[in-house]
Amino acid sequence: MTNQQLRLSVGASAGQRTVAVVTGVLVAAIGAAFVLVPLLAGGLLRRLTGPGDGFASYEEARDLPPGMLPPALRESTSGSGGAGPFLGLCGLPFVLLGVYLVLRVLRTAAWLDGSRVRVRGAIRSRTVDLAIAHVDSRSAGQLGADPSARAGRSPGIVVTDRASGHRVTIPLQGMGLPVLPPSELRALADAFAAGRPGAEPSDEARAVAADLRRLASA
Repeated sequence: MTNQQLRLSVGASAGQRTVAVVTGVLVAAIGAAFVLVPLLAGGLLRRLTGPGDGFASYEEARDLPPGMLPPALRESTSGSGGAGPFLGLCGLPFVLLGVYLVLRVLRTAAWLDGSRVRVRGAIRSRTVDLAIAHVDSRSAGQLGADPSARAGRSPGIVVTDRASGHRVTIPLQGMGLPVLPPSELRALADAFAAGRPGAEPSDEARAVAADLRRLASA
């Protein structure tokens, strides 16, 4: 096991990044349009209709009784005047989704430093020591006895930090590859097989290490 920090080849390829960024920007732009159009529509309509009414804006007439308002302002107050801001709020989830897509594809990364792995997602990063982490039993059996048959499914290994309880998923898909390069798979296997100081690694950790080495040699 090396003590030199190793950046794992996780994440999307250059083509996938481009597609994801364009999609995220497009989704965010559509959401921003939903937010901005209701806010700008009122002022734009007032400019198009011109100063034919006796009031320059609704603000100058909002204190008058409805019966004294011009027909256009009377319809706007009795109709769906509050629908515009509400429709604008409907665009916020699209803006957040687009931003999340861009951040996830650009920020996703992982580093292995000895037995400690740091996985960075769209928003936050988490670090866990693989030598002492709890390995999800499903991850131990996910690679299986025939890793080459599962390479196209891009499995990940789920571990839980014993101190903080944080769950971290270590992706095994490389950039433009079905799995990580063999050297990185072996480095991960060494980290899992290190075990606690003065103690043997758990059965799950040994199983994952064996499967990673098998996957590296497939």
